[in-house]
Amino acid sequence: MTDVQPQVARALDLYPLIKQEGNEINRRRELTQPLVAALKDGQFFRMLQPRSVGGMEMKPSDFSRVTEALAAADGSVAWVVCQGNGCSMSAAYLDPKVAKAMFGPVDGILAWGPPGAPFEAEPVPGGYCISGTWRFASGSQNAVWLGAHMKVKGRKEVRTMLFPKSSVQYIDIWHTLGLRGTASNEYVIKDLFVPEDHTMLRDQAPDRREQGPLYRFTSGQLYSAGFAGVGLGLARGMIDAFLDLPATKVSRGAGKPLRENNVVQSQLAQCEAKWHSARAFLHNTLDENYDYVARHGEMTERQAAMMRLASTWAIQQSRDVASTMFHCAGSMAVFEDQPFERRLRDINTVAQQSQGRQLHYESVGQIMFGMPPENQF
Repeated sequence: MTDVQPQVARALDLYPLIKQEGNEINRRRELTQPLVAALKDGQFFRMLQPRSVGGMEMKPSDFSRVTEALAAADGSVAWVVCQGNGCSMSAAYLDPKVAKAMFGPVDGILAWGPPGAPFEAEPVPGGYCISGTWRFASGSQNAVWLGAHMKVKGRKEVRTMLFPKSSVQYIDIWHTLGLRGTASNEYVIKDLFVPEDHTMLRDQAPDRREQGPLYRFTSGQLYSAGFAGVGLGLARGMIDAFLDLPATKVSRGAGKPLRENNVVQSQLAQCEAKWHSARAFLHNTLDENYDYVARHGEMTERQAAMMRLASTWAIQQSRDVASTMFHCAGSMAVFEDQPFERRLRDINTVAQQSQGRQLHYESVGQIMFGMPPENQF
């Protein structure tokens, strides 16, 4: 198994470049080309790819550590890396020759929007004809391939269709509160032919070509691990930025420096405890599930529920930590040239995404009671 420490170290090495490009990322609402090139060179889009196409097959907890390290510098960078890696798990479900052709090149990056659109793929000789509109294709500006999850007309199945990005029309919808640099835009497809071997039953055993334990996790589960890392990284960045404030900083009307305020001292300590506790719960759960599937092949429903609980909890706790640190920093935190307001916007946007929704708690509680979950988790 690839040692994660070098990959975390590579993430830390990118901090100066990320800081240099940060304002431009926010302004352009997409990652800049120098940063995309550095991410490709550092193999950051290969962490969940099979070794057979040059990937790392990284353990979920290690993957989460890398997205955390990137998010401590910039949430949009980490989000795009996480999304690209989740999509790249497609390589484990494709014919090996197709997977190698798509993901072997250094720019072999795939992006897609979530399922849920009411579009159906029309079976035709040799493949499918598809039309439709999808949103939230994070990182699509640096992708070569796009995907669409679609019901197949006349069949009880949902297939993922993969096609060149040049086949679609883009619509700029990504004007948002936070994660502005993810370029999570909309794309439109009209009467596009997709060959059969460029489609798959995503996360389904019949199409699984790789047998390593990583691919007993669904792409959705690894999104949850990676995006929980994004939340933890944003919260860590907020704590560290607060600790970097000048020792002499005094809030308006206060009689002593901020760091000598007993309420602030208590809130800081509690935030540190929340952060470490949520992180430990996440990593322990990921490692326990990974070890189990390595021995037994598939995780149980309860194990999957605990993974969902740990990732949701990490995101929600991270939001609480970031909010507390933001308010402790006082009025200076609202200025764009300070390292607080963008992180606050980003963590609140992370928490609004499906991976962080509080509805997951209800589903996990139902499973703990031995009841079927009412909602998909």
